[in-house]
Amino acid sequence: MRVMERTFREQLFFLVLCLSVLKGDSRYIENNEISKDELYSFFNSELKREIPEELMYRRPLRCLDMVAVEGQFTFTAERPQLSCAAFFMAEPSEVITVDYDSVDIDCRGGDFITVFDGWVMKGEKFPSSQDHPLPLYERYVDYCDSGSLRRSVRSSQNVAMVFFRIHNAGSGFTLTIRKHINPFPCNVISQSPEGSYTMVIPQQHRNCSFSIIYPVEIDISEFSLGHFNNFPKRSMPGCADTGDFVQLLGGNGIDTSKLLPITDLCISFTGPTHMKIGCDNTVVRMVSSGKFVSRVSFSYRLLDGQELQTIKLNNVEDFCFNN
Repeated sequence: MRVMERTFREQLFFLVLCLSVLKGDSRYIENNEISKDELYSFFNSELKREIPEELMYRRPLRCLDMVAVEGQFTFTAERPQLSCAAFFMAEPSEVITVDYDSVDIDCRGGDFITVFDGWVMKGEKFPSSQDHPLPLYERYVDYCDSGSLRRSVRSSQNVAMVFFRIHNAGSGFTLTIRKHINPFPCNVISQSPEGSYTMVIPQQHRNCSFSIIYPVEIDISEFSLGHFNNFPKRSMPGCADTGDFVQLLGGNGIDTSKLLPITDLCISFTGPTHMKIGCDNTVVRMVSSGKFVSRVSFSYRLLDGQELQTIKLNNVEDFCFNN
C-alpha cells in the first residue's frame, strides 16, 4: 500500500530518480553519494538559514541537489556525471535568477548546462505549458547555445532548476542564486504542508496555480470576480464558459493540465468552503480573462493518517489512490 503521508522532501527524492529531462531525451540519474537522509536534512537546514548581507553563502553543488537559499554554488566533477539536476526554490512571493560566474565544460564533447524555468519531475513540468507565459522551448536556456550572450537567467515563478552533464573529471561551473520580490506571483509550489495564501490576478489574461504537494484539507475563505461580486456562493459545472473561474485540482503529478478537476468556482463569495483532498498534489488554479481583478484566499493543512484512511474507505477522491 502506498504511504500517503510522505513529505514533500520524500516525494522529491523519489520523483527525481525517475526524471526525464531536456527536450524529450530520457536520461537516467546514475548512482551518486547523496543519500535520502542527507537530502532531507540538507533541505531543513537550507530552508532555515539566514545569510548576512555582507557575507555570501557558498558551498559545493551536488549531482542531485536542492537549494532554498541565495548564495554561490560550485560543482566540480570527480568522475563523469551524465545526468544531474539541481532544484531551486524561493518563497511564494519571489522569483529566482541563476547567474553563471564561471564555466569550464566541453560543449563539443557533449557536456551541457541547461536552466529550466520551472521544475521537471517524472517527465511532467511545472508550471504546465497551459499556465506558463513562455512557450516550452523558451523555458530551456542552454549555456552551450547561448554562451556569453546570456549569463543570467530569471525564472517566472518561485521554482527553477538546472540540468547538467559533464564527462571529464575536474570540469565544472559556479552559479550564483539570487531571489527577487515578485509583486504579483503566479504559479507557486508551496514549501510547507500548511499555511494560507491569497492569489490575485490584476486584469491580466493568464492562468495561475498554487501547488501543494501534500494531501491536505483546504479552506477557501474568499473568492471574488469583478463581474459576479454580488452573487451568492455557488459551484457550477460549466465555469469554463465564463472565462473567469477557480479550479480545485488533485492528482499525483505536478503538471496541472494532467490533474483531475475536483470542483470549479465561478461565482464570487465570502465565507469558508472546506474540502479534504487525499492526493499527493492539491492545486488551486485561477483562470482569468483579463477583464477583471480576480482574487482567491485560502488556507490549508496536512491531513493525518486517520483522515487519509477515512477518505480511502469512503472512496472519496478514489482516483488519488488508484492512479
